[in-house]
Amino acid sequence: MSKKPAQIVFAYLCLILLTTPLVAQTNPASYSGKRLKRIVIRNAMVVDGSGKPAAGPYDIVIENDLITQIAGFDPVAAKEGRARRPEKGELEIDATGKYVLPGLINLHGHTHDERGGKPMPVEYCTKLWLASGITTVRDVGASKKTLQWRADGAGNTLAVPRIFAYGVFQRSPSPKTVDEARARVRELKSEGYDGIKLFGIDRDLMQPMMDEAKKQGLRVAHHTGVEETNAWDDIKFGTTSIEHWYGVPDAAIESGRQNFPSSYNYNNEVDRFRYAGRLWREANWDRLMKVLDGMVEANVAWNPTLDIYEASRDLQRAQTNPAFAEYLHPVLEEFFKPDLANHGSYFIGWTSTDETFWKENYRIWMKALVEFERRGGLIGVGEDSGFIYQMYGFGLIRELELHQEAGFHPLKVVQHATVNNAKILGHENSLGRVRVGFKADLIVVNGNPLENFKLLYPTGTDEARDGKVIRGGGIEWTIKDGIPFHVPTLSSEVRDIVKKARAK
Repeated sequence: MSKKPAQIVFAYLCLILLTTPLVAQTNPASYSGKRLKRIVIRNAMVVDGSGKPAAGPYDIVIENDLITQIAGFDPVAAKEGRARRPEKGELEIDATGKYVLPGLINLHGHTHDERGGKPMPVEYCTKLWLASGITTVRDVGASKKTLQWRADGAGNTLAVPRIFAYGVFQRSPSPKTVDEARARVRELKSEGYDGIKLFGIDRDLMQPMMDEAKKQGLRVAHHTGVEETNAWDDIKFGTTSIEHWYGVPDAAIESGRQNFPSSYNYNNEVDRFRYAGRLWREANWDRLMKVLDGMVEANVAWNPTLDIYEASRDLQRAQTNPAFAEYLHPVLEEFFKPDLANHGSYFIGWTSTDETFWKENYRIWMKALVEFERRGGLIGVGEDSGFIYQMYGFGLIRELELHQEAGFHPLKVVQHATVNNAKILGHENSLGRVRVGFKADLIVVNGNPLENFKLLYPTGTDEARDGKVIRGGGIEWTIKDGIPFHVPTLSSEVRDIVKKARAK
């Protein structure tokens, strides 16, 4: 028996619904920053963060703050009536030709509302992070202000990534005795910090401090510096992560100390960073391998922050970033200028010889990083921006590029910034993956970031289309904790902050 005309029309409409990608809402900016009950991302290529190749297309369903469904889409099955797509959401995002990744985790961030004592809106920092696809930040210099911003973000009254606040162990007054060291750890715990940021420390204080941190359930990020303690102490006492790198090659120098000139002054940052550029060449490679093996055995992760020292190997490149034109806040610009009163503003008399040493430093450092992972080590990704010509968010994307330069496959680089970072935070069962049951922290990218990480910058990148050069790429949506942030809108808001600050 033939179908009636009404049935034929209904069947035809159903076929169109099943086979035609659902487009995003006509005014996506109106949904930015608002918590929705249901979001559906359609037709996405997915990089899940685990290191597996991209796959798709998939429809991804977000309900409140969780990923609740990842459904493979088969156009043939849909045409034959054998497949049903997830029901419509309050926000529909058409990801046809786009890639979805886990939200990036910034393992070494600083939430700033001032630089050099001059006020700067904290939204400048936090919105740049979100516009760069960062959904979680470990603030390794957190204060009571940070605790408030963490709460504001959780309540969605401030546009900010999820914050893990690590309080500074050596804040004034710095502990001087074993009892004071243990008391400071308990104090940080009682104040609500998620972990501890440790700078250079003597061995007799590091042991009780680390012991107390474990008792209190606080993870420790250690900026080793040039101190009595180095990576061997991190191995012995069980530090969660080594930040930057100083203590790693230091632990592999046969003489026990770098060959500093007699005039060297560690508190003079020109001296400090000039000779830091000559450190890796003094490390004995065989001894270094033993250090790396010790770190692997003790589960000490390594967060190298390659981006934050890059100006030392190419100062002109750092000072002339084209993104500065629209995105560099004048307060941050002033802080960057050579001035020994500002940490990291040390480029006074910087020479081509200094850059040559630093170029070699990077070659050895990168080789060591690749070897560390090959031996089973856990590598993270952080930016340390707000210093040394690195803007918030931009620094993390540059870090991804530098991991690729070191020799890591783009899939491994993404894993460093997502799954690995979540593991270092101790939240690998809820963060860092595109997976059902995990937190809805996702980014929707216009293009394939595995081919070009520059697509992730808030500025996007130049592309050739139909014989014309256009500005393309960029992240379209950053979804944090199920809350969608429209990145073109965020980027416009940041540019407006900068424009108004310059006008003053």
